[in-house]
Amino acid sequence: MRATVIHAPHDIRVQEVPDPAIQQPTDVVLRVLRACICGSDLWAYRGESARKPGQRIGHEFLGIVEEAGSGVNGFAVGDLVVAPFVWSDGTCAYCAEGLTTSCPQGGFWGSVGSDGGQGEAVRVPFADGTLVKLPAAAASDDRLLTALLALSDVLGTGHHAAVGAGVKPGATVAVVGDGAVGLCGVMAAKRLGAERIIALGRHTARTDIARTFGATDVVAERGDAAVAAVRELLGGEGAHAVIEAVGTEQSMRTAVGITRDGGSIGYVGVPHGSGTGLDLGVMFDRNIALRGGVAPVRSYIPELLPDVLSGAIDPSPVFDLAIGLDDVPAGYKAMDERTALKVLIKP
Repeated sequence: MRATVIHAPHDIRVQEVPDPAIQQPTDVVLRVLRACICGSDLWAYRGESARKPGQRIGHEFLGIVEEAGSGVNGFAVGDLVVAPFVWSDGTCAYCAEGLTTSCPQGGFWGSVGSDGGQGEAVRVPFADGTLVKLPAAAASDDRLLTALLALSDVLGTGHHAAVGAGVKPGATVAVVGDGAVGLCGVMAAKRLGAERIIALGRHTARTDIARTFGATDVVAERGDAAVAAVRELLGGEGAHAVIEAVGTEQSMRTAVGITRDGGSIGYVGVPHGSGTGLDLGVMFDRNIALRGGVAPVRSYIPELLPDVLSGAIDPSPVFDLAIGLDDVPAGYKAMDERTALKVLIKP
C-alpha cells in the first residue's frame, strides 16, 4: 500500500510500504477513507520534534473495517469507524476512568513500528477499546464524513480544553489560538453554554470561522496588547475560562494574563520551546487553575457524536483544503506556510 513517511525535516514522501496485517486477535485492518494533517505534525515536519528517518506519520483517520481478528467482538468487516489519535485497550484502570491516553498498552499512530493515519490502510490494535462505529450511510455523505473526521482529534481536543477551563452556561470564555483546535474550542465553549466567547487571532479567514462557530468578539492583537484588548472588552477583568491552544511560552503568558482572578485555563496546545510562560506566583496570588493536557478523545466521542450526526455542531469548515494522497507533501507545505488551516486527505 501507499503511506506517508517522514525522512527528515521538510522531507515528507508518499511511498510503498508493506500492507498491514492482523498480528493479534484484537486487531483490525482498516481501509482509510479520510485522514488529515494536524498542526502538531508540523513540529516533526519542521524538525522541532524528533522522528526516525522512514517513520510513518499522521494520527487522524476514519475508514472501513477490511479484516477483523478472531478476538474482536464489536466490529465486523464493512463497518464504518473513526479512530481516536491514541489507541487504548478499553479495559485498564485508566480507560475505566476515561483517561485513555494513559493506557499502559496504548500508543500513538505513527510511533515507531506502527502505521500512520496518512495512508491507504492501518492496523488498529485493541479495536474494541479504540474504535467507534459510525452510521454506514455517512460513508456516502462527503460533508458529514469530513465533520466526523474531526472526532479523531481536533473536536475532542477543543472540547477537552473547554472542560479543563471549566466552561459553564453563562461563562465568558477567551480562546488563544486560531488553528483548528482553537476554533473547535470556540465551538465546544458555545456547545457548553458560554455566553461570550472572545477569539484571539489575526487571520480573517480563521476568525470568520470562529464567528460562525460562536465567537462574539475577535481580538487581533498579540502579547501585552492582546491582554489589554481582552481586559478592555471585559471591563478591566479577564475571562472566567481561557482555552490555550497553541503551546508556546507567549501563548501561555497571554492565557494567564487574560484569565479573571479565580478563573481557569484549559491547555491543549502541544508544548514546544524552552519556556512554559507560567509564573506560579502570579497564578497563586490570583487563584488561577490550570487543567488540560493530551486529550482523551476516545472518551469524548460518544458524547460528541450525536451532535455531529444531528448537525447541531459542524466542525467540517476547519478543513479548508482537500487533497489526494499523492499531494500530501504539498499539503504539509501549505499548512507550514499558513496558506491552509487544516488539510483533508482523501486516499
